[in-house]
Formats: sequence, C-alpha cells, structure tokens
Amino acid sequence: MCGIVGIVDLAGTGTIDRELLHNMNESQFHRGPDGCGIHIEPGVGLGHRRLSIIDLSAGAQPMFNEDGSVVVTFNGEIYNFPRLHDELQAAGHVFKTHSDTEVIVHAWEEWGESCVTHFEGMFAFAIWDRNKKTIFIARDRLGKKPLHYSLLKNGQLIFGSELKSLYSHPLLEREIDPLAIEEYFSFGYVADPRCIYKNIYKLPPAHALMIRQGDGRTLPSPYEYWDVPFVMAEPAAEAEVLSQLVARLRETVSTRMMSEVPLGAFLSGGVDSSAVVAMMADLSEQPVNTCSIAFKSPKYNESEFAKKVADRYHTNHHVETVDPDDFDLVNKLAGIYDEPYADSSAIPTYRVCELARKRVTVALSGDGADEYFSGYRRHKLHMNEEKVRSMIPLSIRAPVFGFLGKAYPKLDWAPRVFRGKTTFQALGRDSVEAYMHTISLLNADMRSKLFSKHLTSELNGYNALEVFRKYADKCPSNHPLSLIQYIDLKTYLVGDILTKVDRASMANSLEVRSPLLDHRLIEWVSSLDPTLKLKGQQGKYILKKSMEQYLPEDVLYRNKMGFSVPLAEWFRGPLKEQVKSRLLGEMIGDSGFFNMQFIQQLIDKHQSGSRDFSASLWSLLMFESFLSYEESL
Repeated sequence: MCGIVGIVDLAGTGTIDRELLHNMNESQFHRGPDGCGIHIEPGVGLGHRRLSIIDLSAGAQPMFNEDGSVVVTFNGEIYNFPRLHDELQAAGHVFKTHSDTEVIVHAWEEWGESCVTHFEGMFAFAIWDRNKKTIFIARDRLGKKPLHYSLLKNGQLIFGSELKSLYSHPLLEREIDPLAIEEYFSFGYVADPRCIYKNIYKLPPAHALMIRQGDGRTLPSPYEYWDVPFVMAEPAAEAEVLSQLVARLRETVSTRMMSEVPLGAFLSGGVDSSAVVAMMADLSEQPVNTCSIAFKSPKYNESEFAKKVADRYHTNHHVETVDPDDFDLVNKLAGIYDEPYADSSAIPTYRVCELARKRVTVALSGDGADEYFSGYRRHKLHMNEEKVRSMIPLSIRAPVFGFLGKAYPKLDWAPRVFRGKTTFQALGRDSVEAYMHTISLLNADMRSKLFSKHLTSELNGYNALEVFRKYADKCPSNHPLSLIQYIDLKTYLVGDILTKVDRASMANSLEVRSPLLDHRLIEWVSSLDPTLKLKGQQGKYILKKSMEQYLPEDVLYRNKMGFSVPLAEWFRGPLKEQVKSRLLGEMIGDSGFFNMQFIQQLIDKHQSGSRDFSASLWSLLMFESFLSYEESL
C-alpha cells in the first residue's frame, strides 16, 4: 500500500519543480514509510511513497517498461498478478521484478486503457506513456483506493492519493464549495466526485481518465469502465447457492492472504469479520493473527463474541480496551481526512488499525457485506415501507403521511415502537427520497434551519438528493432492494466506509484488504434473488446461512451493534463545554455558513436531555475542526 502524486503539464512544455513534487510526495509519508521515488521528464513528474508488501527487494516505484518509455506510479494490490505475469510473459514482455506493479506497465503496453478490466484488486495508478504523449489515471471498481486531482490555471494537472498532497501546491485555489457543504451535512461526507473545495475532484470508483498532452488545457471527463450488473441469474436451489458462496468466499480470502510481511485480520465479533477469519483459519497452516477493540460499556462492546471466534479457530488474538473517554483523536481527525468527515466510528477504527500495526503490516477486514447482502437495519425498514408505498398512490400518501410526519412528535427517549415520526415522513415520499430521508445525517428541514441565508442563496436550490437521483436513474435493476443496495455501493460504501478505513489504516502505515469487496463476488451476489439477501426480517440471510457450520449461532444471529462511540454522553458530560465554545465560537460564526441561533437550540435541547442531537453536533464539530485545519495550511 502506498501513496502516489503527480504533476503533468498539459501543453507538454512546462518544467516540473522537483522540490515541489518532493514536498507533495512527502506529505503522504505515512502511506509509505519504507521508501520513496520520483521521476521527472519534460512536462511530467511522478512521485511515490512505498509501504513494502510484495517483492520487497525490487518493487520500488515509479517503475518502467523495458525501454523506459512507459512509467507507472501505483497504490494498491493486484491480486491476480501472477496469472497476468505469465500471460504477458508468454506474449513477449520481459519482466525485471516479481511485483504486481510491473504487471500494470506491461498490461498497458499489451491492452492499452482496457488494461483495467484485467486487474482484480484495489488500485489507483497513473501511467505516463512518452511515445503516445498520454497520461492514463484509473481507480479500482469499488473505490477502495483514493485518487484526487485538480487542473490548475497554469495548465498543470496535479493528483495525489490524499488531498493533503494537493494542498502542498502553491497554485491550488481553495474555495469551499457550497454544494459540498450541503452534501456533507446530508451524508456525513462529501460524495464523489465532489471535494470540499471547488475545482478539486475525486476520481470516482471504476473510472479512468485519459489525457493526451498537447490536446489543450482542458480535461476530458472521466469515463466508467465497470458497473455492478444486477442481472438476475437462473434460479438455483438454496443449497447450491450456499455451497457456491462458501467456495467464492474461500477463493477471495485466499487471494488476499498473499504477502511477504506479517498478515492478520480485524475481528470485531460481527458476522463479516468472523466469516473472513473462519476462511483464513481454514486456509492457513499457522494460527491467524486477529485484533479486536473492546469497550468498557456493554452497549458498544463486542469483544466477547470476537473471543468466541478466536477461541474456536485458535487465533493469536490481541485485544485492547478503548477508554470510554477517548477524546485524543477528536482534534486530529481533520488532519487525517483533509475534509469534513462525520462518521464518529473513525475513532475506534483508528484505534484498531493502531493495534493491528503493532503486530502486522497487512490486515484483512469484513467491510462491504452490509451493502450488498443487506445487513443494515435501514434496508429492512425501507422494504417494510415499500409494502405500504406499493399499495397506496403517492398522491394519497404525500398529504396523509406528510401531515402525520409534521404532527407526530419526535420521541428520541421513547421505546422504538413509539418513534413513528421518521416512518410517517418516509411514507409521504417516493422511494428514493424516502431512503435519502432515512439515511440523512440532518434531514432537509434541519439543513434549511442550519444554513445561513447566504449559504442557502449560494446553493441556488441544490439538494443532495440529486446524488441519489443520479444513481437511481442509472441502477440496472428495478427491484426496490437492489436499488438501495446500488445507491449504498455508489455513495455510503465509497464516501464513508472505504474512506474511513483507508485514512485510518494509512495513518498507521497499515494495509487493509477487503475480501468481501471482490468485484467478482459482488457481481455474483448481485445476480441472486433479492429474497436470499433480505429474507423476511433477516438481513444477510444467505451469508449467515452459509456460515452456520463455521460460526457460533449467537455471532450469526444476534442484533447488529455497530462500531461507535458514546457521543450523546460525551456532549452532555466531559465535552459539554468544548461543544459550546467551539460550535458557538468565531470559527463557525465567522464562516458565514450557519444560523447560529439554530446551533444554540441544538446544543440546548441536547444538553437538557430532551432530544438527541449528538450526530448533528458531531457533524458541526468536525466541520469546525476542518475549518481550523484549513486555517493552519
């Protein structure tokens, strides 16, 4: 795992500043502390920070083809590189190393831009072809590895794994994008391809960018080379599907166990990480290294379930207990994520990566299964609501449930059965808007109250719902469950889950691999009958069923706990005064983005105990942290 940077003069005549490229590269030292490399030629500069995993002695980058006319800088892992190596060697290509990086170079020579369709793994890379005067940039299918870029006014394209590498360039303009603020307070992150700043972009997952030097000073649009198909397969007996799933899980875990450095796994005690560990133990001759975080509060602690799995498979299990008042990271998160990011589980995620790095350099995780196997509670609730929406026309639902949604009180303190306000509001909307309302950090009404008149004017009617509408229009399936799975894969998985894991792991110089995000596995699962994913009220049905012979029943079928911190308690207790001083202070007030009276109301109602606004307050706290971080750049 590594960090990459680049500067490309689109005219091909500009000189690349070596010191500047070096500074961009060094800003990502944490992504690759084992080595660095820079290549500069007229109009092109590529940089690389290396975390050595494969071919430790000869895998340095940037890496070249035989005559030096093609060069690549690459972040990630290509898991099928041994097979591609043999195929390309048979086609006449000469290899100098045994690394997956060199496979990319020769795959470009052999297949051009379609090389990405041959790669299985996680990657973000840039290839410069001197003979073709072409720079080719690509990102993996699911977005496991990040890539940010911007076109400067001097005609230079700059790119890097993390935004902080771009911040090192003195000509980069940093003007906060009002549309990004709307997305952030809707989702808790800024959705691809947007960044918090105007004119800086994230290359979306499964997209590539082809630029020919000398063709002008404008960038072509990135193009998509893959999508989740959701093409229904021929019906098969459930027993056959179960057997196939286990075989596919074994295969995808096996390919991710290749490493020349110590390897282990995260083990939370949930279904997904436990399934990965079970497969690893079955495939390994040595005990698997597993790492878990424990919490003193039973509400958040899954360590007893992790221990059951560890004991069953005799793993080398390592556990550390997180202090319930683990505030140290609160003020550091902005510098890790480079833009506003509001998932508070970033704190325990960082801690488990910190623990794992003490033992291993590579860790396998269970990320991804909730999205396409439907492990989220919100999927179940959405499908329950869909039954009502399918029976009653929107023209009737909108006024009836719209009224109930307004009239019914918000009862955060009450038992779940009495908390009907959000459900009523969802039933008064169409499917896409209802799902957006369900997942929103702050719903549309709260955002309208939070934002200042100036910001509202700047938004000019833009609503983050447009992000969901875009993917809903593009979804290959018309099944309501497949629709929200598709939206999750394109938004929440990329913007929240994978961003969280990449930054937390790379901040600790740890490589994390996600077997459950193998694109072939996702293609196959997308072809299954949706009732095999959400069967009645049972989410992840087929995954849990397939693991019954491998995992304890209480690991498989207990309620999902999540990976969170006690924000509500923090903001009424040890962080009470900090929340007040920071959210009502100059940084937020002087930004001109917010209605300060509404923020005061959020604080007062939360700290009085009448409402739980912890998620809203955390999102504001993280935005304030970002503004402070920005001021320090």
